[in-house]
Amino acid sequence: MQTEVFSELFPLLSTANPQTLEWLLNVAVDHEYPVGRAVLMEDAWGNAVYFVVSGWVKVRRTSGEDSVAIAILGRGDFFGEMAILDESPRSTDVIALSPVKLLSISRERFIQILFKDPQLHHRMLQLMVRRIRQFNQRLQIRSSPPAVKLAHTLVSLGESYGQDSERGKEIFNIPFKDLAEVTEIGVEETTKIMEKLHEKGWITIDHANNIIYLVNFKQLMNLAGKV
Repeated sequence: MQTEVFSELFPLLSTANPQTLEWLLNVAVDHEYPVGRAVLMEDAWGNAVYFVVSGWVKVRRTSGEDSVAIAILGRGDFFGEMAILDESPRSTDVIALSPVKLLSISRERFIQILFKDPQLHHRMLQLMVRRIRQFNQRLQIRSSPPAVKLAHTLVSLGESYGQDSERGKEIFNIPFKDLAEVTEIGVEETTKIMEKLHEKGWITIDHANNIIYLVNFKQLMNLAGKV
């Protein structure tokens, strides 16, 4: 991967200098995982930062045999940075929702480069603050109707990872169970709302290619209260 492509793919690295990008690419390790494979187990947090080159993953909170999806991440995002910085144990794991390609950079090398490149350090702080702001937005709409909450989830995924196409923004056809858990509503409610959105023509689901098209993104934003 060329440094220019690396920088364009990952917003975290958009302000990093060329030397930093080259160094990161030289020390990064490639990983590929099939659907359903554990990408990161709860006892492995804090060892590395992971970058999603392609595909989709879910972050699950685990408690014994039970687990619940708390976040969905796609191409261009990263995870593992918080565990590196605070070194606290995590009761979460990361599972591949689709075939996924990752790059990992070890804890020691990532911290080393943060000290060497202030621009990268500052950019990571900006993105971490944005994640906190997004989490606060989710808290603010917790008491909203299920349709509003689900629209908020779809819009957030579209804004973060959606690919523009003639049929609307494309996102992965995330299983309704995972959509429901991340949105904090029931699976039955999620199914009914998605069917209603499809009837309205606001979304289209291409099961053959595992794609959800957010056809009427503006209306979804209105429903989510983002306009």
